This record gives sequence, C-alpha cells and structure tokens, in this order.
Amino acid sequence: MMKISHAIRIAVLALAALASVAFTSAARADEGFVQLTIYKAGWIIGGSGGTGVLTFRGRRYPLSTGGIDYGLVFGGSKTVLRGRVSNIYRPSDVAGVYGAAGAGIAVGRGARAIVLTNQKGAVLELSGHQVGLMANADLSGLAITLQ
Repeated sequence: MMKISHAIRIAVLALAALASVAFTSAARADEGFVQLTIYKAGWIIGGSGGTGVLTFRGRRYPLSTGGIDYGLVFGGSKTVLRGRVSNIYRPSDVAGVYGAAGAGIAVGRGARAIVLTNQKGAVLELSGHQVGLMANADLSGLAITLQ
C-alpha cells in the first residue's frame, strides 16, 4: 500500500512539473525584428502602402502594409522604419490594424519614430527616416498583413 501511494505522489509531482514547464513556455511572449518601407501620398485624404519583413525565431516572413489617413494631409513621402516587435507568440500576431494620431512635416529627409499596438497586443517600436514633402495633422491607420 505504501509503495502505491509513493508511486502516485511521484507521478503527481512529475505531472505538475511538466505542466508548469509547458505553461511557462506557452505563456511567455517573444519578440522579433521588423523592417517596413511605406509610401504615403495625399491631399486631405491620404493613402499608404508598402512592404516589409518580419524576422522571428530565425526565419523571415514577408509583410505588406496599407492604410488611410484623414485630416490635414498634403504631399508624398517614403518612410523606412526598423525596430522591434514584442509581445508576439507566432508570426501571425504581427498582422492587424495599428492606429495613431499624429502631426509632422518632412521636407527632404527627416527622422521618424513611432510606437504602435494592434488588437492582438503586438507592440511595434520603430524608428527610421522619411524622405519627400509631407505635411500632416491626421488620424491614421496602418494595416499589416503576413503574406
């Protein structure tokens, strides 16, 4: 009888240890690296589109971007952004709609930095440069899709 209860205790402890390892590895979000090239143009209402790459767990995933801007939008620009994406569990978590309100002006070349969050909780921390002639004070949305 004592041998059976001792074996049950060992089995329960082993299952508990296995479950805790599985839970902590599944519950821990990871991060990756994102590079985006976004082209933007508009007059009052603007649009943007572009491409990019997500590097996550040693693999590269192609991305596409698109969005619209509404407010004071004038001009056209090309923005190249690089940075970190955090709080993701799989590559598809980076896909989604990111919203922002902002203002800025770029004549020639200017610096750009932004932090965005999507509906899945992915956080993009990006910086880079913008070239072109663009003035904006608008509400904008950026949709990122995994290709």
